[in-house]
Amino acid sequence: MMYDQTRAQQPAGQTQGPAERRSPDPEPLLPSDEQDKIAQHLRHALNIFAETPLEAPEVAESAYDEATAQLVNALAERRRVLRAGWQDRDPGTQSEELRLTLRQYREVTQRLLHI
Repeated sequence: MMYDQTRAQQPAGQTQGPAERRSPDPEPLLPSDEQDKIAQHLRHALNIFAETPLEAPEVAESAYDEATAQLVNALAERRRVLRAGWQDRDPGTQSEELRLTLRQYREVTQRLLHI
């Protein structure tokens, strides 16, 4: 086992296990109530298909449009918040703050690439 200087410098009982070192799950891009509303629209489209097959795709398209609009708005807000955290800062901004911002950009972008 290799010597871990960081762990050795922590007070007793303060060591982190692997689960504690992992970053928490990312914040959802859409609030759960909005996700539920869109999912309900999709379920409605499925439920009405047998009786009104021409209306069902319209309802599904409406759910799709709502999801994309909500997603675009959520991503724009996330971008605004992230940008406010680093833009127009003085040159002495802590590199740790900038690193965390960079990580948040990376996480959101990777999530988008996996949709």
